[in-house]
Amino acid sequence: MAESQNSPTYPTREPVDFVVVGSGAAGGVMAKELSTAGFSVVVLEQGPHLQAADFKHDEWDYDYNGGLMWGIKQGHPQTFRKNENEEAVEAEAVLGYAHNVGGSSVHFSGNFWRFRPIDFMEASVRGTVPGTNFADWPISYEDLEPYYTKVDWEIGVSGLQGPWDPPRSRAYPCPPMPIKGPDVLLERAGKQLGLNPYPAPVAILSQPHNGRPGCIHCGFCNGFGCEVNAKSSSMATMIPLALASGNCELRTGCTVSRVNTGEDGRVTEVVYWDAEGTEQAQRANAVVLCANGSETPRILFLSESEQHPDGLANSSGFVGQNLMFNGYTAIVGLFPEPVNAYKSVPATRVIHDYYELDPNLGFYGGGGIDGRHYSRGTPLNSALMSGMFGGPTWGAEYKKNLQQEFTHTAAFDGHTTSLPLASNNVTLDPNVQDKYGRPALRCTYMDHPDDIQTMSYFYDRTVELMEAAGAIRYAGEYPENGQEGNVHLLGTCRMGDDPSSSVIDKYHRTHDVPNLFISDGSSLITSGRGQPTMTIMAMAFRAADNIIQAARRGEI
Repeated sequence: MAESQNSPTYPTREPVDFVVVGSGAAGGVMAKELSTAGFSVVVLEQGPHLQAADFKHDEWDYDYNGGLMWGIKQGHPQTFRKNENEEAVEAEAVLGYAHNVGGSSVHFSGNFWRFRPIDFMEASVRGTVPGTNFADWPISYEDLEPYYTKVDWEIGVSGLQGPWDPPRSRAYPCPPMPIKGPDVLLERAGKQLGLNPYPAPVAILSQPHNGRPGCIHCGFCNGFGCEVNAKSSSMATMIPLALASGNCELRTGCTVSRVNTGEDGRVTEVVYWDAEGTEQAQRANAVVLCANGSETPRILFLSESEQHPDGLANSSGFVGQNLMFNGYTAIVGLFPEPVNAYKSVPATRVIHDYYELDPNLGFYGGGGIDGRHYSRGTPLNSALMSGMFGGPTWGAEYKKNLQQEFTHTAAFDGHTTSLPLASNNVTLDPNVQDKYGRPALRCTYMDHPDDIQTMSYFYDRTVELMEAAGAIRYAGEYPENGQEGNVHLLGTCRMGDDPSSSVIDKYHRTHDVPNLFISDGSSLITSGRGQPTMTIMAMAFRAADNIIQAARRGEI
């Protein structure tokens, strides 16, 4: 169904130039770039095309009914195990991602750090890490910097160059967000400890930009769609431009089952169920998978054939391997004065003094720390989490305690590295199926010991910050026994020059199939320091640029 007056309706049995699978951070960029360059594009998206007016502050629907992030209730189970010797068990949301036009860029927190030069060459600098597939990228920060800047200005990013930030060719288009309560405390504590807090870059508009309004500071960002389009999601920024091009058809409610190839080994069509549950097949001259770090490998596995017995584009055996989550820590402090952390965007200050940890610590890692509300700033979550500092759990005293905690607490969160391990992976579950009869996604994951040490180190640093900030009490956690789920799904179709140890080349073309491309979190070689979406979008702009040039040369 056409989504705009300019949108075409392409016949399924006539090839379009490109089919783009997924409309999230990377897919939205790809759809916009390819269609505005004059190519015919069909975008297949599993979820609905929501608009700003559709978003609401419905915590129960979003957090407990899976309104944006589907799970077992919607017929999309997943399974989890910590190692291959365990039986995987069904879980509600191990591999977390949104099902809607714009993907997880619609509900993400908006934290938008760039990777730094070290992230692209760390294996050379630090050396290999035993038991991992730790490796350099085939591209550098300098290769990606123009595309980071393109992201800044095309989608709208608010920020200010920080003391540890890498060089940039252009300033942010929007000034940083006004500082909020928890970050006043974080900044004060950080400076007291000799650290360098600075304004956090966010993909949320602090002022009008490109026809969209600035943030209204409602507080419902993380886990929610933006009701005014101030959050710079693909839904609000890229998809409208793609549809306005007159060359892009967006098909929603479409679940991909496989990608077919011809006798020459080239992709010929994408097979999917439409919104009515009818199987369709869109023919294409080329396909770009942007389905995220879990769905992209599933599609490749499901596309096995006589030519590709281990799955499409998987001659290396690296499809699905090297899953990285990013690590985290969270500590919550109770303060004597009101903090009102629930107001405004999730984070307005970040500390990056620990971005690259000293090798003398004896483990690899690094990351950043920001300030926010411990329950995403929403009342229902706060009520359900109340009592972490003790006290009554019901009655009038509970309500009084809840009111105090909601307005007087702040969280300092750490965001850290994850190492790529072949044993951490996404595969197909042999025993569990989704509502379409496809094998469910099976996640096998256990953090590397260095990752757990890094999270422990960051937990200790956030405790120091809480004490310096003057917290009366504090409580916190990090996954010391390993993570059992995340929304950062990275590394499962990694980029590389060597076809034996990677799935795509440095231009995002799969090594095995010349007209099949991959651009999403699965492309990353290392995890960065906690906030990958900016890099995913920059890589998508770069990939689109190279795909367009190759297509015009007749090389696709």
